[in-house]
Amino acid sequence: MTDWIVFFIFLSVMMPGIAQALLENKRHQLISSMERRRGSRVIALIHRQETMSILGIPIARYITIEDSERILRAIHMTPADMPIDLILHTPGGLVLAAQQIAAALVRHKAKVTVFIPHYAMSGGTLISLSADEIVMNENAVLGPIDPQIGEYPAVSLLKLVEAKPVEKIADQFLIYADIANKALRQEEAAVRKILSDASPQSKYTEEQIPKIAETLVSGIWTHDYPITFEDAKEIGLPVTTGLPAEIFELMDLYPQQNLTKSSVQYIPIPYKGDPIPLPKSSK
Repeated sequence: MTDWIVFFIFLSVMMPGIAQALLENKRHQLISSMERRRGSRVIALIHRQETMSILGIPIARYITIEDSERILRAIHMTPADMPIDLILHTPGGLVLAAQQIAAALVRHKAKVTVFIPHYAMSGGTLISLSADEIVMNENAVLGPIDPQIGEYPAVSLLKLVEAKPVEKIADQFLIYADIANKALRQEEAAVRKILSDASPQSKYTEEQIPKIAETLVSGIWTHDYPITFEDAKEIGLPVTTGLPAEIFELMDLYPQQNLTKSSVQYIPIPYKGDPIPLPKSSK
């Protein structure tokens, strides 16, 4: 009896690790299949909210320095003449990390394609600007990349200083406003530099670059505003539709962890024509 208890405890401890290893193997197989079909290096930057296996604590995922280090390493290991396909699903994250990734993609000589199945907000949008082609699902969205100073939009802090006499503004907010002014200039300069890239060929005209940079950075929208495919096309971004089927298969291998049962239910098979007919009742 004791042996069975020990075996059960051992199995309970090992099973999560085994399941994770099998999941990783499936991801690698799918990425390898896409690489062979497209002749490219495929990199996935997919952020889901994960849950700690023991305590059940949800952990939000964002673009981090570790992400940038791993992606820079992948780019470094890719031949200059090999295209790069980057799958992006992220709410954004650290500005430094996003700018490092974008700069590295800009320097890559071969074609860079970014695929967005659902959303690539803030820093994800900044990374997308480095691509020669942005392939979006028809319902996917990008987001503004206006700087945020703590919990406040940089543009709003500058408007506060303009609207009130200096003597009525707390020193803390005057400092915030000074930082906001620098952040806006730095972010717009970074976006213009990314957009000015001409490798392997020019993506934007000289007239488009300042317009795109101002639209995305100047704070005309709230930071969480969803920039749709139609919006992105109107802005002048090189967006197209038609994501490879493997990308949605890959997204299924990054399950969103929930503490409760999902409220969304559907039959998980693609319908190619009319819905499946209901069975006939027997008489």
